[in-house]
Amino acid sequence: MTAPPPSSPPPPPEPGFRRGALQPAAEVRTMFGRIVARYDLVNRLMTGGRDVAWRRMVARAAVAGGRDGRVLDVATGTGDLALALAEAGARTVVGVDFVAPMLRAADEKAAKVAVRTGQFPPVALVVGDALRLPFADGRFDACTVAFGLRNMADYEAALREMARVLRPGGRLVCLELTPYRVPVLRAIFGWYFAHIVPAVGGWLSGDPAAYRYLPTSVAAFPPARELEAMMRRAGLTGVRHRRLGGGAVAIHTGENPPGPTAPVAGSPDAGPPSS
Repeated sequence: MTAPPPSSPPPPPEPGFRRGALQPAAEVRTMFGRIVARYDLVNRLMTGGRDVAWRRMVARAAVAGGRDGRVLDVATGTGDLALALAEAGARTVVGVDFVAPMLRAADEKAAKVAVRTGQFPPVALVVGDALRLPFADGRFDACTVAFGLRNMADYEAALREMARVLRPGGRLVCLELTPYRVPVLRAIFGWYFAHIVPAVGGWLSGDPAAYRYLPTSVAAFPPARELEAMMRRAGLTGVRHRRLGGGAVAIHTGENPPGPTAPVAGSPDAGPPSS
């Protein structure tokens, strides 16, 4: 984990990095609707199955410290992280996504879990936009997003919206691909994403264009330090990140500032007793 000194003010945005997705929201929605049938398979192949373990790590981090009451999973897709959150102990999970076919796949996956375990997981699925979440302020104990932020039209607006629905002290955990810092590794990773991912992903999904979008979206995404700064500008504190997958992936974590301590009953600030 890495974090700057607590007193460091959030730096201004760095030049040269995008502030939102490469394609308009309507095109992103349509693209993900086209590839839903093979989406999970391609993810497993492209990461060697490590994406499953990474999501479990995110789930454990999200619910740690008593944040297991209500958890929101933004850009939930086919529901892998939402189900991992339920498995990690979250009592109520809400998965939100603006791609309806993805949510239908998530619902089918949850039904299979119910058949296997005899109990339906505590997961509700909602069609919604990450930039206009249909939830009240402070509604959730934790919020997660996995491989979804770089597909959102405005990264900072999405982070502010996720922070808005977190309670004081609530935690945001973001799992995302991140550009390499080391030039040699960046070149190798770039070649893999520019040639292998479009070829394999396009062949399996029948949609090469969707998997040409992936490498360009990763290359244009802000590096981990800049994403940390964005999270601070969204009002989150204690922001840090941990690199995984040889440095190609990072888990970013931050918390909403805690609210004021409730006054002790009988103190001058406590007010009259309720009748």
